[in-house]
Amino acid sequence: MMAAIIRSLPSICFKYPKYNSSFLKTVSKSTNFQETCFRSESTTQQIPKLEEFDKPQFPGSQSRWTEKLEFVRGDIYDGIPVYRVMNRDGNIIDPSHDPKLSQEMITRLYKGMTLLNTMDRILYESQRQGRISFYMTSFGEEGTHFGSAAALDPQDMIYGQYRETGVLMYRGYTLDQFVNQCYGNKNDIGKGRQMPVHYGIKALNFVSISSPLATQMPQAVGSAYALKRSQTGLCVICYFGEGASSEGDAHAALNFAATLSCPIIFFCRNNGYAISTPTHEQYKGDGIAARGPAYGIPSIRVDGNDILAVYNVTKAARQLAVEESKPVLIEAMTYRIGHHSTSDDSSAYRSVDEVRFWHQKDHPISRLRKYMENQKWWDENKEKAWKEETKKQVMQTVVKAEKLKRAPIDEMLKDVYDEMPPHLKEQLDAVKAHVEQYHEHYPVDNYEKA
Repeated sequence: MMAAIIRSLPSICFKYPKYNSSFLKTVSKSTNFQETCFRSESTTQQIPKLEEFDKPQFPGSQSRWTEKLEFVRGDIYDGIPVYRVMNRDGNIIDPSHDPKLSQEMITRLYKGMTLLNTMDRILYESQRQGRISFYMTSFGEEGTHFGSAAALDPQDMIYGQYRETGVLMYRGYTLDQFVNQCYGNKNDIGKGRQMPVHYGIKALNFVSISSPLATQMPQAVGSAYALKRSQTGLCVICYFGEGASSEGDAHAALNFAATLSCPIIFFCRNNGYAISTPTHEQYKGDGIAARGPAYGIPSIRVDGNDILAVYNVTKAARQLAVEESKPVLIEAMTYRIGHHSTSDDSSAYRSVDEVRFWHQKDHPISRLRKYMENQKWWDENKEKAWKEETKKQVMQTVVKAEKLKRAPIDEMLKDVYDEMPPHLKEQLDAVKAHVEQYHEHYPVDNYEKA
């Protein structure tokens, strides 16, 4: 052992520069290395024990030597625990973890969740009636939306996947803006050039949604790196589903964020299914949170149906991301009660009883309502009046949106350049001439004239 340590002196000197050459000479001549390590007067700082010198020096590892031939196996460890604040009956389990949000804030969150639920139902039926082309509901996942949104700074940048409607609603996106976007009329911010539910608005720091999975994740890391460089004290939050975590972009994003120390929150909504693929067919390990430590990212798993727990976790993650300039990974465990989209029939791959259990026994809206009733902040009369109000608001908005025409055909090629170049203008003129010549074959009356 003594000979091995003496051979490792150069690496010890590199790793522990406080030990000067005279100390190392003393060590190499000593017949009692352990005694020298503990009693040497050549340094005023405490000397590490013998075994601390005899550690693997391989770059990129944090390990120790072992003489046991053992594989690290995921099935011998307990799963990452799920953090929660209140149980299914709306009772706080540990009072020290109660965020003590005001009655006004709790009511705002509840009304937002239920308004989203009503909007989802009506727009889903609108698609089934052929009034809009596509829609995606958020049934069962409302707690992850509003709980996380409430814990952010309004200036924090949001990169969504396609099921974060409640986050945008909390930020201030109006019913008119939601419905106009889904109907693609002239008042839609995107002028009807995006698919329904692919929202985006610069004023609310919500980056436009893109259909392909995980493309937003590396982009979010780039924005977080820019915030780090500008030292604004803000962060980025990037939402994605557990299915998206299997994409290559997800792994690249996590690694870039960790190595560049970017202030970003990766928020995974693990709702049990990637369209029709259940989690047990997606991955073998312990969910998504388990991947964080492998990248050097602080990670946590939270009950996504507990809005107070989601709030606490997101608030703590934001503080960590901003103050220490590092990424954080949150895995919110929830359940997608609705179909993946209007293009999906979930009854083909899961039972009605399974969906009914989550809807009746562990719904984020009913849990928060029980909490409010326990606090004497809500009752059946208020519930009935609010349901009627939300239905009225959404229906009036839909009727208004349906009467609006679509944007002029000129909008198709605008916003690409500050000033439209000649080749695009030529193409636009050709399209307009074609439509005018064959107008009987096109629904021109449905569009505003330029």
